Amino acid sequence: MAAARQNSVSGTPPPAHTTLAYTRTSEVEDLPHATKKKMADHLRKLEAMFTITPQRMRMIVEAFKETLENGLAKPGQVVPMIPTYVFGWPTADETGEFLAVDLGGTNLRVCLVRLTGGGKFEITQSKYRLTEEQKQDDGQKLFDFCGECLKAFTDANIESGEIQKDKILPLGFTFSYPCSQDRIDHGELIRWTKGFGAPNTEGHDVVAMFRKSLALHSVPAEVVALTCDTTGTLIASHYVNPATKIACIFGTGCNAAYMERVGDIPKIAHLGIDPNAEMAINCEWGAFDSFEHENLPRTKYDVIIDEKSNKPGEQAFEKLISGRYLGEILRLVICQLIDEGTVFLGQNTYKIEIAYSFDTAFLSLMESDPTDELLMIIGIFSHFFALETTLAERQFFRALAKLVGRRAARLSACGIAAIVSKMGYLDEGCAVGADGSLYNKYPGFADRIHEGLVDIFGEKGRNIVTHHAEDGSGIGSAIVAAMTKIRKDAGLYPDL
Repeated sequence: MAAARQNSVSGTPPPAHTTLAYTRTSEVEDLPHATKKKMADHLRKLEAMFTITPQRMRMIVEAFKETLENGLAKPGQVVPMIPTYVFGWPTADETGEFLAVDLGGTNLRVCLVRLTGGGKFEITQSKYRLTEEQKQDDGQKLFDFCGECLKAFTDANIESGEIQKDKILPLGFTFSYPCSQDRIDHGELIRWTKGFGAPNTEGHDVVAMFRKSLALHSVPAEVVALTCDTTGTLIASHYVNPATKIACIFGTGCNAAYMERVGDIPKIAHLGIDPNAEMAINCEWGAFDSFEHENLPRTKYDVIIDEKSNKPGEQAFEKLISGRYLGEILRLVICQLIDEGTVFLGQNTYKIEIAYSFDTAFLSLMESDPTDELLMIIGIFSHFFALETTLAERQFFRALAKLVGRRAARLSACGIAAIVSKMGYLDEGCAVGADGSLYNKYPGFADRIHEGLVDIFGEKGRNIVTHHAEDGSGIGSAIVAAMTKIRKDAGLYPDL
């Protein structure tokens, strides 16, 4: 391919009388204009592919609502709508010392949280990097690593006097992968997401596996609650801002949680819980439109990502909006343009042809480049991929990043709108606690979500406001552990 591209550049040698200086001038003057027109044509096609109209968004919201209702009604649905056994909202009067462990997509985080009442808290934490090998290694080994890290953390805090020696601390375990729960301290992994593939874990109770690892390393902790980062985010955000009714994660993965009336969760009617009680629901909405692919507007690039992923057909919504995939979507478009001989003529493009080599963080940088010459984009392509770019190419890449980023935010708005519409929150309005690298670091992501909500609901969409969520996997997990301990000590649904 590269040889063919080189020939297309050198195949028509300049006439003998053309000086080098003239050649360079003609290259500078003529090429960008030709490229600009070609780029504009490509951009128009891509705009048609990646733009979602308000009408299409409203159709997606209706389908999404139906999917949420199905998940509440029957077990085993594509979007599982998992009852979390977190009953009601926190009072902000919870107190005590708690451990929180968060097995995230990139890091393992271990926290000591001291809840001091009145919505106040103190936190001490450490992070441990997870390698790609660990994510694919045997499941029990992965939990043993978690136990080992927690042991090191508690030992250090006992030594410094932060944790009392011989005290067993209640632990909230944040495990942000789809689990089916029939009580709060039990969860069978339905499927790995976020690029994990550790064998001997799907279909197993992850709390039992983690308890085994804690015993192996003699960690002074008792797992009282298994929760996901989204449920933790819901609880922590409401703890600090009681207007919060929904929590969303827009990061490596994507998810949402909200508080549902137990009487509206038909699949747990047999448990005999007061129908007016409230329970947090972990939607696991990244699976929306999986397998059928009837509602989401997928491009050919999205189809390639899906087919080459470790879970083809699954997590359809996540593959369009999560930070794990946005850079790859853009890279696939660039690779098609390379193959067509439109960009990087005569250059060695092998580095950018490596799957997942284009980080989603690059899209953030490209969109926020403040310079006329787009120097940040020059830097990305030259430093990471050893490629030189023309200004026309850089402007095109930035426009492309905007298309991919904007589509992700507008689809995210569809998910929020489905819960708002289902729960009737539109007129009174509500706050949505949002977290994750996309929401926190991608320029304009939150604004585009708000713009999407107005496109769906009209002016009333302004009643739904997202805000930076509180730390769900640390503080939230500890509050859930505290709420669970209080509930069980009071004898309320002690077996759930």
